[in-house]
Amino acid sequence: MRYLILGVTEARDETGAPLPIGGARLRALLAALALRAGHPASVAELADDVWGDDPPQDAPAALQALVARLRRALGGRDTVHAAPTGGYRLAAARDDVDLHRFSRLAAQGDRELAADPATAARTLRTALSLWRGPALADLAEPARTAHAAAPEARRSAVLRRRIEADLRGGATAPAELLPEIEALVHESPYDERCAPSSCAPCAPRAGPPTPSPRTSARAAPSPTASAPTPGPNSPPCTPNCSGPARRRPARRRPGRRRTRRASPPQTPATRRRPPAATSAPA
Repeated sequence: MRYLILGVTEARDETGAPLPIGGARLRALLAALALRAGHPASVAELADDVWGDDPPQDAPAALQALVARLRRALGGRDTVHAAPTGGYRLAAARDDVDLHRFSRLAAQGDRELAADPATAARTLRTALSLWRGPALADLAEPARTAHAAAPEARRSAVLRRRIEADLRGGATAPAELLPEIEALVHESPYDERCAPSSCAPCAPRAGPPTPSPRTSARAAPSPTASAPTPGPNSPPCTPNCSGPARRRPARRRPGRRRTRRASPPQTPATRRRPPAATSAPA
């Protein structure tokens, strides 16, 4: 039996055929149990995942009835076990759930990246193919946001690692990776690891080194200096076509115009006479 919770919750038998899991509450219960595959979930945890901030008055009784419906949909009482300490546990291995299989493949791809980038790219691509939509889409809020934050962040990290593996392996042209890089930037605009300037395809392969602030302040670069040329496998990066920044003219502050005071006219009394010359002693 396979349980899919990376998207709309589904259960599939050994042949891959989907089982009829009707109703949003029933899918939420299956997603909550599959999230904790191999471990029991308490009644309080399941009530929060299924009903959110609006639980029924008798949550244990309502949950018991919902578990009975889920057992019938999955094909038997042995599919969901009652825990001795209270709560319920899904009878499934962790690798039977797509979320836990994704985590295992992601860790495997990280280990393979240093030694064999091509194999790591295939492993990480298989992990990403398990996603069919938002993680744990059928859980009630705010439980869905709390439980899905870590898997969603891990998915973005795996996509970055797969792009890195493709670049190292050389099997994929760098220009073909630009749509995925742009999608990462749009998804996480403040993540510097997703910025195009930090990606290997956009890094210049040749050209003069970037001057430090001190050296650039002492000597400005010549206007005829050539720009760094990218390598043969570099994708076309978006140039800055805005041109050099123009200095805005200084704006005069509004106010009265200053006028110089006129000096009073000089009269014979106020007119200064030149000092008399003193004769040198004989």
